[in-house]
Amino acid sequence: MEQIIKELEKRENIRTNLSTLRAQIKNEEKKALCIQKVKELEPLFFEFLKNDDAKTRKNAALLFGDLAYEPAVNVLYDAYQNEKTLFVKASYLQAMAELDVTDKLPDLRDILQQLLETEVETENKKHIEEEIRALRKIIIQNEGINRHTLDVKGKTVSVILLTNRIQRETIRRMVDCGTATLHPMGVHVETDALEKLLKLRTYRDVVFPLQMEGFLPADAKKAAEGMIHANILGLLDSLHKEGGEYYFRIEVKSAMDLEARSAFTRKLATELENLSAGRLINSTSDYEVEIRLIANKDGLYFPCLKLATVKNHRFDYRKNAIAASIHPSTAALIMELAKDYMKENAQIMDPFCGVGTMLIERNKKVPAREMYGTDIFGEAIAYARENTELAGVKINYIHRDFMDFKHEYLFDEIVTNMPLRGKKSKQEMDDFYRDFFEKAKEILAKEAMIIMYTNEIGFVKKQLRLQKNYSLLQETCMQPKNDFYLLIIGYKG
Repeated sequence: MEQIIKELEKRENIRTNLSTLRAQIKNEEKKALCIQKVKELEPLFFEFLKNDDAKTRKNAALLFGDLAYEPAVNVLYDAYQNEKTLFVKASYLQAMAELDVTDKLPDLRDILQQLLETEVETENKKHIEEEIRALRKIIIQNEGINRHTLDVKGKTVSVILLTNRIQRETIRRMVDCGTATLHPMGVHVETDALEKLLKLRTYRDVVFPLQMEGFLPADAKKAAEGMIHANILGLLDSLHKEGGEYYFRIEVKSAMDLEARSAFTRKLATELENLSAGRLINSTSDYEVEIRLIANKDGLYFPCLKLATVKNHRFDYRKNAIAASIHPSTAALIMELAKDYMKENAQIMDPFCGVGTMLIERNKKVPAREMYGTDIFGEAIAYARENTELAGVKINYIHRDFMDFKHEYLFDEIVTNMPLRGKKSKQEMDDFYRDFFEKAKEILAKEAMIIMYTNEIGFVKKQLRLQKNYSLLQETCMQPKNDFYLLIIGYKG
Protein backbone atom coordinates (compact mmCIF):
# COMPACT_ATOMS: atom_id res chain seq x y z
CA MET A 1 0.00 0.00 0.00
CA GLU A 2 2.85 2.36 0.76
CA GLN A 3 4.03 2.20 -2.87
CA ILE A 4 0.51 2.85 -4.15
CA ILE A 5 0.14 5.94 -1.96
CA LYS A 6 3.52 7.26 -3.14
CA GLU A 7 2.48 6.88 -6.79
CA LEU A 8 -0.86 8.55 -6.11
CA GLU A 9 0.93 11.50 -4.51
CA LYS A 10 2.92 11.80 -7.73
CA ARG A 11 -0.33 11.48 -9.77
CA GLU A 12 1.03 8.32 -11.40
CA ASN A 13 -1.24 5.50 -12.66
CA ILE A 14 -4.09 7.01 -10.70
CA ARG A 15 -6.92 4.89 -12.12
CA THR A 16 -5.04 1.59 -11.68
CA ASN A 17 -3.75 2.46 -8.24
CA LEU A 18 -7.21 3.44 -6.99
CA SER A 19 -8.58 0.15 -8.28
CA THR A 20 -5.77 -1.81 -6.61
CA LEU A 21 -6.33 0.09 -3.38
CA ARG A 22 -10.02 -0.86 -3.41
CA ALA A 23 -9.07 -4.51 -3.76
CA GLN A 24 -6.59 -4.34 -0.88
CA ILE A 25 -8.92 -2.73 1.67
CA LYS A 26 -11.11 -5.81 1.82
CA ASN A 27 -8.59 -6.65 4.54
CA GLU A 28 -9.75 -4.80 7.67
CA GLU A 29 -6.24 -3.95 8.80
CA LYS A 30 -5.38 -2.41 5.43
CA LYS A 31 -8.73 -0.65 5.39
CA ALA A 32 -7.92 1.11 8.67
CA LEU A 33 -4.51 2.11 7.31
CA CYS A 34 -6.07 3.42 4.11
CA ILE A 35 -8.58 5.56 6.05
CA GLN A 36 -5.68 7.14 7.90
CA LYS A 37 -3.84 7.87 4.65
CA VAL A 38 -6.95 9.41 3.08
CA LYS A 39 -7.35 11.67 6.12
CA GLU A 40 -3.74 12.81 5.79
CA LEU A 41 -4.04 13.37 2.03
CA GLU A 42 -7.71 14.37 1.87
CA PRO A 43 -7.33 17.25 -0.68
CA LEU A 44 -5.45 14.88 -3.01
CA PHE A 45 -8.15 12.21 -2.91
CA PHE A 46 -10.90 14.81 -3.34
CA GLU A 47 -9.00 16.07 -6.38
CA PHE A 48 -9.33 12.64 -8.03
CA LEU A 49 -13.10 13.22 -8.26
CA LYS A 50 -12.33 15.99 -10.77
CA ASN A 51 -9.84 13.99 -12.83
CA ASP A 52 -10.22 14.20 -16.63
CA ASP A 53 -10.50 10.39 -16.85
CA ALA A 54 -14.06 9.18 -16.16
CA LYS A 55 -13.00 5.79 -14.80
CA THR A 56 -10.62 7.48 -12.39
CA ARG A 57 -13.48 9.59 -11.05
CA LYS A 58 -15.56 6.43 -10.71
CA ASN A 59 -12.84 4.56 -8.80
CA ALA A 60 -12.24 7.53 -6.51
CA ALA A 61 -15.95 7.78 -5.69
CA LEU A 62 -16.28 4.07 -4.99
CA LEU A 63 -13.20 4.15 -2.76
CA PHE A 64 -14.86 6.74 -0.49
CA GLY A 65 -17.88 4.43 -0.27
CA ASP A 66 -15.74 1.38 0.50
CA LEU A 67 -14.11 3.30 3.33
CA ALA A 68 -17.43 4.78 4.54
CA TYR A 69 -15.50 8.06 4.62
CA GLU A 70 -18.03 10.55 6.02
CA PRO A 71 -16.08 13.77 5.24
CA ALA A 72 -16.58 12.99 1.54
CA VAL A 73 -20.38 13.42 1.54
CA ASN A 74 -20.52 17.00 0.24
CA VAL A 75 -17.69 16.50 -2.26
CA LEU A 76 -19.35 13.37 -3.64
CA TYR A 77 -22.71 15.13 -3.92
CA ASP A 78 -21.20 18.09 -5.77
CA ALA A 79 -19.27 15.77 -8.08
CA TYR A 80 -22.49 13.82 -8.77
CA GLN A 81 -24.36 16.98 -9.72
CA ASN A 82 -21.53 18.15 -12.00
CA GLU A 83 -20.90 14.77 -13.63
CA LYS A 84 -21.61 14.70 -17.38
CA THR A 85 -20.59 11.10 -18.11
CA LEU A 86 -23.68 8.97 -17.48
CA PHE A 87 -21.98 5.68 -16.62
CA VAL A 88 -20.14 7.37 -13.72
CA LYS A 89 -23.13 9.04 -12.02
CA ALA A 90 -24.43 5.92 -10.25
CA SER A 91 -20.98 5.39 -8.69
CA TYR A 92 -21.26 8.60 -6.67
CA LEU A 93 -24.64 7.44 -5.39
CA GLN A 94 -23.34 3.99 -4.54
CA ALA A 95 -20.65 5.65 -2.43
CA MET A 96 -23.13 8.02 -0.80
CA ALA A 97 -25.30 5.03 0.16
CA GLU A 98 -22.58 4.11 2.68
CA LEU A 99 -22.61 7.59 4.26
CA ASP A 100 -24.97 9.84 6.18
CA VAL A 101 -26.88 11.78 3.53
CA THR A 102 -29.83 12.87 5.68
CA ASP A 103 -29.62 16.54 4.69
CA LYS A 104 -29.38 15.60 1.01
CA LEU A 105 -32.55 13.45 0.92
CA PRO A 106 -35.00 16.17 -0.26
CA ASP A 107 -32.73 16.99 -3.20
CA LEU A 108 -32.16 13.33 -4.02
CA ARG A 109 -35.93 12.70 -4.01
CA ASP A 110 -36.39 15.60 -6.46
CA ILE A 111 -33.67 14.24 -8.74
CA LEU A 112 -35.29 10.79 -8.70
CA GLN A 113 -38.68 12.25 -9.60
CA GLN A 114 -37.18 14.22 -12.49
CA LEU A 115 -35.48 11.09 -13.85
CA LEU A 116 -38.71 9.10 -13.63
CA GLU A 117 -40.57 11.80 -15.56
CA THR A 118 -37.91 12.31 -18.24
CA GLU A 119 -38.08 10.45 -21.54
CA VAL A 120 -34.73 8.73 -22.03
CA GLU A 121 -32.97 7.97 -25.29
CA THR A 122 -32.41 4.27 -25.90
CA GLU A 123 -28.62 4.46 -25.78
CA ASN A 124 -28.74 6.11 -22.34
CA LYS A 125 -31.44 3.90 -20.83
CA LYS A 126 -29.11 1.42 -19.08
CA HIS A 127 -27.15 4.14 -17.25
CA ILE A 128 -30.24 6.11 -16.24
CA GLU A 129 -31.79 2.91 -14.85
CA GLU A 130 -28.63 2.31 -12.78
CA GLU A 131 -28.85 5.87 -11.45
CA ILE A 132 -32.52 5.42 -10.55
CA ARG A 133 -31.78 2.17 -8.72
CA ALA A 134 -28.96 3.82 -6.77
CA LEU A 135 -31.16 6.78 -5.81
CA ARG A 136 -33.96 4.48 -4.67
CA LYS A 137 -31.53 2.45 -2.57
CA ILE A 138 -30.42 5.58 -0.69
CA ILE A 139 -33.99 6.78 -0.11
CA ILE A 140 -35.24 3.37 1.02
CA GLN A 141 -32.26 2.91 3.36
CA ASN A 142 -33.03 6.23 5.02
CA GLU A 143 -36.82 6.39 4.90
CA GLY A 144 -37.96 2.79 4.51
CA ILE A 145 -40.81 1.74 2.25
CA ASN A 146 -44.56 2.28 2.21
CA ARG A 147 -46.02 -0.53 4.31
CA HIS A 148 -49.29 -2.32 3.63
CA THR A 149 -51.76 -4.20 5.82
CA LEU A 150 -53.21 -7.53 4.72
CA ASP A 151 -57.01 -7.39 4.48
CA VAL A 152 -58.54 -10.76 3.58
CA LYS A 153 -61.19 -11.25 6.26
CA GLY A 154 -64.32 -12.59 4.60
CA LYS A 155 -62.67 -12.51 1.15
CA THR A 156 -62.20 -15.60 -0.99
CA VAL A 157 -58.58 -15.88 -2.01
CA SER A 158 -56.61 -18.31 -4.13
CA VAL A 159 -53.34 -19.62 -2.72
CA ILE A 160 -50.89 -22.46 -3.25
CA LEU A 161 -49.46 -24.26 -0.26
CA LEU A 162 -45.93 -25.20 -1.30
CA THR A 163 -45.35 -28.71 -0.05
CA ASN A 164 -43.44 -31.92 -0.20
CA ARG A 165 -44.49 -32.95 -3.71
CA ILE A 166 -44.87 -36.64 -2.97
CA GLN A 167 -47.05 -35.96 0.08
CA ARG A 168 -49.41 -33.43 -1.48
CA GLU A 169 -52.44 -35.65 -0.96
CA THR A 170 -51.75 -35.90 2.78
CA ILE A 171 -51.75 -32.12 3.06
CA ARG A 172 -54.78 -31.73 0.78
CA ARG A 173 -56.81 -33.95 3.13
CA MET A 174 -55.86 -31.72 6.07
CA VAL A 175 -57.46 -28.63 4.48
CA ASP A 176 -60.85 -28.08 6.12
CA CYS A 177 -61.54 -24.45 5.27
CA GLY A 178 -61.85 -24.27 1.51
CA THR A 179 -61.67 -26.17 -1.74
CA ALA A 180 -58.32 -27.93 -2.11
CA THR A 181 -56.92 -29.54 -5.24
CA LEU A 182 -53.52 -30.92 -6.13
CA HIS A 183 -51.14 -28.58 -7.94
CA PRO A 184 -47.68 -29.35 -9.41
CA MET A 185 -46.16 -27.10 -6.70
CA GLY A 186 -48.28 -28.37 -3.82
CA VAL A 187 -51.93 -27.84 -2.94
CA HIS A 188 -54.12 -25.16 -4.52
CA VAL A 189 -56.74 -23.79 -2.13
CA GLU A 190 -59.69 -21.45 -2.62
CA THR A 191 -60.66 -20.21 0.82
CA ASP A 192 -62.46 -17.44 2.66
CA ALA A 193 -60.63 -18.34 5.88
CA LEU A 194 -56.99 -17.72 5.04
CA GLU A 195 -55.97 -17.10 8.65
CA LYS A 196 -57.24 -20.54 9.65
CA LEU A 197 -55.59 -22.20 6.65
CA LEU A 198 -52.23 -20.66 7.50
CA LYS A 199 -52.19 -22.46 10.84
CA LEU A 200 -51.62 -25.83 9.15
CA ARG A 201 -48.11 -26.91 10.10
CA THR A 202 -47.28 -29.24 7.21
CA TYR A 203 -46.80 -26.89 4.26
CA ARG A 204 -43.49 -25.16 3.55
CA ASP A 205 -44.72 -21.79 2.31
CA VAL A 206 -47.76 -20.03 0.87
CA VAL A 207 -47.91 -18.06 -2.39
CA PHE A 208 -50.59 -16.27 -4.38
CA PRO A 209 -50.73 -17.31 -8.07
CA LEU A 210 -51.42 -14.76 -10.76
CA GLN A 211 -54.65 -15.57 -12.57
CA MET A 212 -53.63 -16.18 -16.17
CA GLU A 213 -53.86 -18.74 -18.92
CA GLY A 214 -50.64 -20.59 -19.66
CA PHE A 215 -47.15 -19.48 -18.69
CA LEU A 216 -44.91 -16.45 -19.08
CA PRO A 217 -42.23 -16.44 -21.80
CA ALA A 218 -38.51 -16.23 -21.03
CA ASP A 219 -38.45 -12.73 -22.52
CA ALA A 220 -38.28 -9.98 -19.90
CA LYS A 221 -40.47 -7.44 -21.71
CA LYS A 222 -43.15 -9.98 -22.65
CA ALA A 223 -43.08 -11.53 -19.19
CA ALA A 224 -43.64 -8.10 -17.62
CA GLU A 225 -46.50 -7.43 -20.04
CA GLY A 226 -48.01 -10.80 -19.13
CA MET A 227 -47.95 -10.02 -15.41
CA ILE A 228 -49.49 -6.59 -15.89
CA HIS A 229 -52.17 -8.15 -18.15
CA ALA A 230 -52.80 -10.77 -15.43
CA ASN A 231 -53.59 -7.79 -13.15
CA ILE A 232 -50.78 -8.16 -10.62
CA LEU A 233 -51.64 -4.71 -9.23
CA GLY A 234 -55.32 -5.61 -8.93
CA LEU A 235 -54.41 -8.73 -6.96
CA LEU A 236 -52.16 -6.77 -4.60
CA ASP A 237 -54.81 -4.08 -4.09
CA SER A 238 -57.50 -6.71 -3.38
CA LEU A 239 -55.38 -8.26 -0.63
CA HIS A 240 -54.46 -5.05 1.22
CA LYS A 241 -56.19 -2.16 2.93
CA GLU A 242 -53.96 0.38 1.22
CA GLY A 243 -53.12 0.83 -2.45
CA GLY A 244 -50.26 2.92 -3.74
CA GLU A 245 -46.76 1.65 -4.43
CA TYR A 246 -45.54 -1.89 -3.81
CA TYR A 247 -41.85 -2.60 -3.31
CA PHE A 248 -40.78 -5.92 -4.79
CA ARG A 249 -37.92 -8.23 -5.57
CA ILE A 250 -37.80 -11.03 -8.14
CA GLU A 251 -36.82 -14.64 -7.48
CA VAL A 252 -36.28 -16.74 -10.62
CA LYS A 253 -36.06 -20.51 -10.24
CA SER A 254 -34.70 -21.91 -13.49
CA ALA A 255 -31.74 -23.65 -15.11
CA MET A 256 -30.30 -20.31 -16.32
CA ASP A 257 -26.75 -19.59 -15.20
CA LEU A 258 -26.28 -16.83 -12.62
CA GLU A 259 -25.18 -14.15 -15.09
CA ALA A 260 -28.10 -14.75 -17.45
CA ARG A 261 -30.57 -14.94 -14.58
CA SER A 262 -29.31 -11.66 -13.11
CA ALA A 263 -29.58 -9.88 -16.46
CA PHE A 264 -33.10 -11.24 -17.02
CA THR A 265 -34.16 -10.22 -13.49
CA ARG A 266 -32.83 -6.67 -13.84
CA LYS A 267 -34.56 -6.14 -17.17
CA LEU A 268 -37.81 -7.66 -15.95
CA ALA A 269 -37.79 -5.43 -12.86
CA THR A 270 -37.27 -2.33 -14.97
CA GLU A 271 -40.08 -3.30 -17.36
CA LEU A 272 -42.45 -3.89 -14.44
CA GLU A 273 -41.61 -0.48 -13.00
CA ASN A 274 -42.27 1.19 -16.34
CA LEU A 275 -45.46 -0.71 -17.22
CA SER A 276 -46.94 -0.17 -13.74
CA ALA A 277 -46.32 3.59 -13.99
CA GLY A 278 -44.08 3.39 -10.93
CA ARG A 279 -46.53 1.54 -8.65
CA LEU A 280 -44.22 -1.48 -8.64
CA ILE A 281 -40.77 -0.50 -7.35
CA ASN A 282 -37.79 -2.82 -7.39
CA SER A 283 -36.01 -2.99 -4.04
CA THR A 284 -33.86 -6.02 -3.27
CA SER A 285 -33.12 -5.04 0.33
CA ASP A 286 -36.50 -3.87 1.68
CA TYR A 287 -39.69 -5.16 0.06
CA GLU A 288 -43.12 -6.60 0.76
CA VAL A 289 -43.66 -8.55 -2.45
CA GLU A 290 -41.47 -11.33 -3.76
CA ILE A 291 -42.35 -12.15 -7.35
CA ARG A 292 -41.46 -15.79 -7.91
CA LEU A 293 -41.06 -17.14 -11.41
CA ILE A 294 -40.77 -20.92 -11.51
CA ALA A 295 -39.61 -22.45 -14.79
CA ASN A 296 -41.22 -25.55 -16.27
CA LYS A 297 -39.45 -28.10 -18.46
CA ASP A 298 -40.03 -25.89 -21.53
CA GLY A 299 -38.34 -22.87 -19.97
CA LEU A 300 -41.61 -20.98 -19.47
CA TYR A 301 -42.51 -19.41 -16.13
CA PHE A 302 -45.31 -19.86 -13.62
CA PRO A 303 -45.71 -16.56 -11.71
CA CYS A 304 -46.76 -16.27 -8.09
CA LEU A 305 -46.34 -13.83 -5.22
CA LYS A 306 -44.98 -14.36 -1.73
CA LEU A 307 -46.15 -11.54 0.53
CA ALA A 308 -44.31 -10.27 3.59
CA THR A 309 -47.65 -8.83 4.70
CA VAL A 310 -48.87 -12.39 5.36
CA LYS A 311 -47.80 -13.00 8.94
CA ASN A 312 -47.16 -16.64 9.77
CA HIS A 313 -46.37 -17.57 13.36
CA ARG A 314 -46.37 -21.38 13.09
CA PHE A 315 -42.70 -21.74 13.83
CA ASP A 316 -41.91 -18.66 15.88
CA TYR A 317 -40.16 -20.90 18.39
CA ARG A 318 -37.49 -21.80 15.83
CA LYS A 319 -35.18 -18.88 16.60
CA ASN A 320 -32.04 -20.98 16.14
CA ALA A 321 -30.95 -23.54 13.57
CA ILE A 322 -27.79 -25.19 12.30
CA ALA A 323 -26.91 -26.43 8.81
CA ALA A 324 -28.16 -29.97 9.53
CA SER A 325 -31.48 -28.83 11.05
CA ILE A 326 -34.64 -30.32 9.62
CA HIS A 327 -37.20 -27.79 8.39
CA PRO A 328 -40.02 -27.54 10.95
CA SER A 329 -42.70 -28.10 8.28
CA THR A 330 -40.98 -31.38 7.36
CA ALA A 331 -40.88 -32.39 11.02
CA ALA A 332 -44.59 -31.52 11.33
CA LEU A 333 -45.40 -33.58 8.23
CA ILE A 334 -43.48 -36.53 9.67
CA MET A 335 -45.57 -36.34 12.84
CA GLU A 336 -48.79 -36.16 10.83
CA LEU A 337 -47.83 -39.30 8.90
CA ALA A 338 -46.76 -41.10 12.08
CA LYS A 339 -49.62 -39.99 14.36
CA ASP A 340 -51.38 -43.39 14.40
CA TYR A 341 -48.31 -44.92 16.05
CA MET A 342 -47.99 -42.30 18.78
CA LYS A 343 -49.59 -42.42 22.19
CA GLU A 344 -50.38 -39.64 24.63
CA ASN A 345 -48.22 -39.17 27.71
CA ALA A 346 -45.42 -41.22 26.20
CA GLN A 347 -41.80 -40.92 27.26
CA ILE A 348 -39.87 -39.75 24.18
CA MET A 349 -36.18 -39.74 23.28
CA ASP A 350 -34.39 -38.04 20.38
CA PRO A 351 -30.79 -39.33 20.23
CA PHE A 352 -29.69 -36.73 17.63
CA CYS A 353 -31.89 -33.84 18.67
CA GLY A 354 -30.08 -30.94 16.99
CA VAL A 355 -32.01 -27.75 17.83
CA GLY A 356 -35.03 -29.66 19.18
CA THR A 357 -37.40 -29.40 16.22
CA MET A 358 -38.45 -33.06 16.05
CA LEU A 359 -39.31 -33.23 19.75
CA ILE A 360 -41.21 -29.93 19.71
CA GLU A 361 -43.29 -30.96 16.70
CA ARG A 362 -43.90 -34.44 18.18
CA ASN A 363 -45.31 -32.83 21.32
CA LYS A 364 -47.50 -30.45 19.30
CA LYS A 365 -49.07 -33.39 17.44
CA VAL A 366 -49.57 -35.68 20.45
CA PRO A 367 -48.65 -34.36 23.91
CA ALA A 368 -45.88 -36.33 25.65
CA ARG A 369 -45.14 -36.86 29.34
CA GLU A 370 -41.35 -36.67 29.35
CA MET A 371 -38.98 -35.77 26.53
CA TYR A 372 -35.20 -36.10 26.34
CA GLY A 373 -32.72 -35.12 23.64
CA THR A 374 -29.00 -35.77 23.26
CA ASP A 375 -26.52 -34.37 20.78
CA ILE A 376 -22.73 -34.24 20.54
CA PHE A 377 -22.82 -30.68 19.18
CA GLY A 378 -22.87 -28.33 22.16
CA GLU A 379 -24.03 -25.31 20.18
CA ALA A 380 -27.07 -27.25 18.94
CA ILE A 381 -28.00 -28.16 22.51
CA ALA A 382 -27.79 -24.49 23.55
CA TYR A 383 -29.97 -23.55 20.58
CA ALA A 384 -32.44 -26.35 21.40
CA ARG A 385 -32.88 -25.08 24.95
CA GLU A 386 -33.67 -21.57 23.72
CA ASN A 387 -36.06 -22.82 21.00
CA THR A 388 -37.85 -25.05 23.51
CA GLU A 389 -38.30 -22.21 25.99
CA LEU A 390 -39.87 -20.13 23.20
CA ALA A 391 -42.15 -23.07 22.35
CA GLY A 392 -43.34 -23.15 25.94
CA VAL A 393 -42.62 -26.84 26.54
CA LYS A 394 -40.29 -28.79 28.82
CA ILE A 395 -37.61 -30.95 27.22
CA ASN A 396 -34.49 -32.24 28.91
CA TYR A 397 -31.41 -31.73 26.72
CA ILE A 398 -28.08 -33.40 27.39
CA HIS A 399 -24.81 -32.62 25.64
CA ARG A 400 -23.68 -36.21 25.18
CA ASP A 401 -23.15 -38.95 22.63
CA PHE A 402 -26.29 -41.10 22.52
CA MET A 403 -24.13 -44.24 22.62
CA ASP A 404 -23.01 -43.21 26.13
CA PHE A 405 -26.47 -42.15 27.33
CA LYS A 406 -28.01 -43.91 30.34
CA HIS A 407 -31.32 -43.31 32.06
CA GLU A 408 -33.16 -44.76 35.03
CA TYR A 409 -36.39 -45.42 33.13
CA LEU A 410 -37.19 -46.67 29.64
CA PHE A 411 -38.70 -44.78 26.71
CA ASP A 412 -41.86 -45.48 24.72
CA GLU A 413 -40.57 -43.84 21.57
CA ILE A 414 -37.45 -42.75 19.78
CA VAL A 415 -38.23 -39.88 17.43
CA THR A 416 -35.27 -38.70 15.37
CA ASN A 417 -33.81 -37.22 12.22
CA MET A 418 -30.79 -39.47 11.66
CA PRO A 419 -27.40 -37.78 11.02
CA LEU A 420 -26.27 -37.41 7.41
CA ARG A 421 -23.36 -39.45 6.17
CA GLY A 422 -21.04 -36.51 5.51
CA LYS A 423 -17.48 -37.80 5.14
CA LYS A 424 -18.14 -41.16 6.75
CA SER A 425 -17.36 -44.26 4.70
CA LYS A 426 -19.92 -46.93 3.89
CA GLN A 427 -18.41 -49.18 6.56
CA GLU A 428 -18.55 -46.42 9.16
CA MET A 429 -22.23 -45.83 8.41
CA ASP A 430 -22.92 -49.56 8.57
CA ASP A 431 -21.28 -49.67 12.01
CA PHE A 432 -23.13 -46.54 13.12
CA TYR A 433 -26.57 -47.98 12.32
CA ARG A 434 -25.65 -51.30 13.97
CA ASP A 435 -24.58 -49.48 17.13
CA PHE A 436 -27.71 -47.32 17.08
CA PHE A 437 -30.08 -50.28 17.04
CA GLU A 438 -28.07 -52.09 19.70
CA LYS A 439 -28.10 -49.01 21.94
CA ALA A 440 -31.82 -48.48 21.37
CA LYS A 441 -32.52 -51.85 23.01
CA GLU A 442 -31.03 -50.53 26.25
CA ILE A 443 -33.34 -47.52 26.53
CA LEU A 444 -36.63 -48.68 24.95
CA ALA A 445 -39.54 -50.15 26.88
CA LYS A 446 -40.61 -53.74 26.15
CA GLU A 447 -43.01 -52.50 23.49
CA ALA A 448 -41.89 -49.30 21.82
CA MET A 449 -41.70 -47.36 18.56
CA ILE A 450 -38.95 -45.73 16.54
CA ILE A 451 -40.04 -42.86 14.27
CA MET A 452 -37.04 -42.31 12.04
CA TYR A 453 -36.28 -39.90 9.19
CA THR A 454 -33.28 -41.10 7.18
CA ASN A 455 -31.70 -41.22 3.75
CA GLU A 456 -29.82 -44.44 4.55
CA ILE A 457 -32.67 -46.93 4.24
CA GLY A 458 -30.33 -49.69 3.10
CA PHE A 459 -28.40 -49.71 6.38
CA VAL A 460 -31.66 -49.65 8.33
CA LYS A 461 -33.14 -52.61 6.49
CA LYS A 462 -29.95 -54.60 6.97
CA GLN A 463 -30.26 -54.17 10.74
CA LEU A 464 -33.95 -55.07 10.66
CA ARG A 465 -33.00 -58.36 8.99
CA LEU A 466 -30.26 -59.05 11.54
CA GLN A 467 -31.99 -57.87 14.71
CA LYS A 468 -35.26 -59.73 15.24
CA ASN A 469 -36.50 -57.42 18.01
CA TYR A 470 -37.40 -54.86 15.35
CA SER A 471 -40.06 -54.88 12.63
CA LEU A 472 -40.81 -52.35 9.90
CA LEU A 473 -44.40 -51.14 10.31
CA GLN A 474 -44.50 -48.29 7.80
CA GLU A 475 -42.22 -47.05 5.03
CA THR A 476 -43.00 -43.67 3.47
CA CYS A 477 -40.88 -42.04 0.78
CA MET A 478 -40.50 -38.34 1.52
CA GLN A 479 -37.91 -37.15 -1.01
CA PRO A 480 -37.33 -39.62 -3.87
CA LYS A 481 -34.51 -37.54 -5.36
CA ASN A 482 -32.43 -37.70 -2.16
CA ASP A 483 -33.79 -41.04 -0.89
CA PHE A 484 -35.25 -39.65 2.34
CA TYR A 485 -37.75 -41.93 4.04
CA LEU A 486 -39.95 -41.92 7.10
CA LEU A 487 -39.70 -45.32 8.76
CA ILE A 488 -41.92 -46.51 11.58
CA ILE A 489 -40.20 -49.37 13.38
CA GLY A 490 -41.79 -51.48 16.08
CA TYR A 491 -39.71 -52.89 18.95
CA LYS A 492 -40.46 -55.84 21.23
CA GLY A 493 -37.94 -56.50 23.97
